Amino acid sequence: MQRRTFLKSAAVVGTTMAVTPSIVLSNTKSNPFGITKKPRKFTVTNSYDLEANDQIARLWIPLPLDSTYQKVLKISYDGNFDEAFISNNNPYNTKLLYAKWNKNSKSRKIVVTFDIIMQERTANLSKATNSTNFPEDVKQFLKGTTHTPVTKTLTQFANNLTKNSKTQLDKAQAIYDWTVENMYRDESVIGCGVGDASRIIEKKLFGGKCTDVSSVFVALLRNAGIPAREIFGIRLGKSMISKSCGKADEKGFAKITGGQHCRTEFYVDGAGWIPADPADVTKVRKQENLTNNDKKIKDLRKYFFGNWEMNWAAFNYARDFVLNPKPAQYPLNMLGYPYAEMDEDVLNYYNPKEFGYKYSSQEII
Repeated sequence: MQRRTFLKSAAVVGTTMAVTPSIVLSNTKSNPFGITKKPRKFTVTNSYDLEANDQIARLWIPLPLDSTYQKVLKISYDGNFDEAFISNNNPYNTKLLYAKWNKNSKSRKIVVTFDIIMQERTANLSKATNSTNFPEDVKQFLKGTTHTPVTKTLTQFANNLTKNSKTQLDKAQAIYDWTVENMYRDESVIGCGVGDASRIIEKKLFGGKCTDVSSVFVALLRNAGIPAREIFGIRLGKSMISKSCGKADEKGFAKITGGQHCRTEFYVDGAGWIPADPADVTKVRKQENLTNNDKKIKDLRKYFFGNWEMNWAAFNYARDFVLNPKPAQYPLNMLGYPYAEMDEDVLNYYNPKEFGYKYSSQEII
């Protein structure tokens, strides 16, 4: 069959309402950063231009999930691919766009655009109970993975941290406090870090970036009997907290290539999934040259235990899993970045220029 060289496109239209039912219109703020419940809408563009050669090229692009705090309004893609489709047929129900180019392609381009609306995510911690009768779909996140294992050593470590805790929420707070006090941001780490929690804790290598900090938090929670998971995503625009947490120009445009960021959430009966972001506490502390005794860090520690500022799009919570269609190299550590292979060779997704991708975001102000 002859290679199709014409430009192909597809669109997946989601919610068409200006504001979805779960989005609450409110300018009320209850934090020291001026963050409100006012919805924020972004148009995000991902552009890919892969090397043309005599190898088969395959590309897996993470797409945003739908939840109570963010809704995808539309996804579209255009390119000169030989095959492309959107799928979530994988162990974590992770939404992704798969594209393939045959050998000797003269050009390998695809542009993905999505519109998304979101608002500050908050949890009502007063509803938390001490029940451990978790729903079946939540129990999955008590199990260990390669990078966030459940082991005798880590369980003993977590139990020691929580020995004075009376409730599940108290345990989570103790682990969060230890994480933000002992983990620190190491700018020499490539990308978001590997997130090998066992190695970090056992060897006391407490420096890292967001995936490292988040994975330690998640692993310790699981070892303490609290369901938890990392959520991989990307910063989209200006933060009310700090330029370290996201920035844009005066018109709301942001170049977000390299803006990937890993957050976390944990489950407590009554309160449900509770957002947390210990990694950004360490990032702001490092980049603003602050200490744990500074008021801003005290405020930030409190805020990021139960809240997220939503200038960030969540992609997925997949970890140590096999993509579909199945790649040559597997399992994959995480899918916060695009993943691609030329035959069996993995492209360096930590290097956007070498890989051939650019991300940008426009907030609709």
